[in-house]
Amino acid sequence: MTRFFLKHRGLAMGIATLAMCLCYATDINSAPNSTPNKPTAADTTTAADNAKDAKLEAAADSANLLEAATDTVSSLDAEEITPEESGGFHRVLKQKFVEGGASFMSFVAIALVLGLAFCIERIIYLSLSEIDAKKFMKEIDAKIEAGDIEGAKTQCRETRGPVASICYQGLIRIDTSIEDIERSVAAYGTVQAANLEKGCSWITLFIAMAPSLGFLGTVIGMVMAFEQIQLAGDINPTIVAAGMKVALITTIFGIIVALILQLFYNYILSKVDHLTSQMEESAITLLDSILKYKK
Repeated sequence: MTRFFLKHRGLAMGIATLAMCLCYATDINSAPNSTPNKPTAADTTTAADNAKDAKLEAAADSANLLEAATDTVSSLDAEEITPEESGGFHRVLKQKFVEGGASFMSFVAIALVLGLAFCIERIIYLSLSEIDAKKFMKEIDAKIEAGDIEGAKTQCRETRGPVASICYQGLIRIDTSIEDIERSVAAYGTVQAANLEKGCSWITLFIAMAPSLGFLGTVIGMVMAFEQIQLAGDINPTIVAAGMKVALITTIFGIIVALILQLFYNYILSKVDHLTSQMEESAITLLDSILKYKK
């Protein structure tokens, strides 16, 4: 019923206007037809005032009917159009995915899912590896200065992250020469830096694969268009447009996937750089503390 009023909005407005005119005509006809044989001036003035009041009342009734009809149509619009607009982007995205060829677009979706899986794993790992390096090194320096080497080792073992691991490698070789300690810290720092970047090569692979799959879809769409032209024996714009649509949709989705993964990859690189700088700064602080302890 609601859809009927929406589709015949003009008809509803016409009915409201017709009702307005009928009310006006009824009010006019309801006035007495007979007049006194000899009307006085007062009677004429009263009759004119009554007719004017009747016209004003009919106009007011008509305005009320028109306003009621307008409110009804507006309420129908709010009830019908708003639910259809909700979730529109999801429906459009699903429709375009199917139009691009679900069998081929699945490869693009798999590249997105796997790439995001590696990105999330790296973000969680790097977030857990972050600590307050300056506060940690102040505590280690205080224990080394006080001669509590075992306490410093215990704190390094109980603290997560590459900074604590590097400090532990230096402390277990505190009885050796400073050159040996420096080489051990540098070598272990290289290992920790490699652990931070583990999995990033897979992310770059999916970043490169996504647009490549899109371009492959472009070529496949062009081939489909030419095959349809060959079968039809004529260049029909509809046939060409179908193949070109598949080509462009796959390219668009491939580029979008690459952009999403590139954003995550740059964020991961920024966290890796931050942790690497913390490791280098902490190694220098540790070597200075050990030198003071040996003197």
